[in-house]
Amino acid sequence: MPAPLPLSDEQLERLGQLLDLRAVPFGGFNLEALDGFLSALSVCPQLVMPSEWQPLVWGGLAPRWENLQEASEVQGLLMAHWQTCVQRAQLGDDLNDDYSPLMWLPENPLEEQPDALDIGHDWAHGFFRAVELRDTAWQAWVDEHDWIDEIFALIQQLATGEIEGEEGEPPEPVSYRERLEIVASLPGMLADLNDHRVKQG
Repeated sequence: MPAPLPLSDEQLERLGQLLDLRAVPFGGFNLEALDGFLSALSVCPQLVMPSEWQPLVWGGLAPRWENLQEASEVQGLLMAHWQTCVQRAQLGDDLNDDYSPLMWLPENPLEEQPDALDIGHDWAHGFFRAVELRDTAWQAWVDEHDWIDEIFALIQQLATGEIEGEEGEPPEPVSYRERLEIVASLPGMLADLNDHRVKQG
């Protein structure tokens, strides 16, 4: 059974440890990438069943767990965090800190930091891995709505660290401040995508 929502700090730490041990070494997700991955799934134009997305979390194949108790624990934590991401998209800017996107930030994020600090990179990577599962449906949204294309462009900046220039011009690096602004706007972006998904039926 899924754990109560949202997961506690201790539960998130446990999930992160399991991912670092059983997923990351095999091409799977760390906790930040998982959060981006599940966030995209929660607002996806088409439903993606857990049986399809769960293997990707672990790098393609589910690990062999120590016992049934561990397998049940992992499943509960994973599904609970998926539901947390669904609720986050529904709450939008009204969410509290317990529902904020999970990503590493410096201890004092509002202080000046090096531009090379690539906050949000892993989150964006996970987001776009989920997009690939329904690429055609997402592309149709992007082609039809400029605002969705703009959201993707901002998340892409987190992933690449670059802002595309005009045709023939080299890309510009994304500054730390620009990354922070994108990260702060993610809940609103997810809420807008979720509202659009609901209206599309």
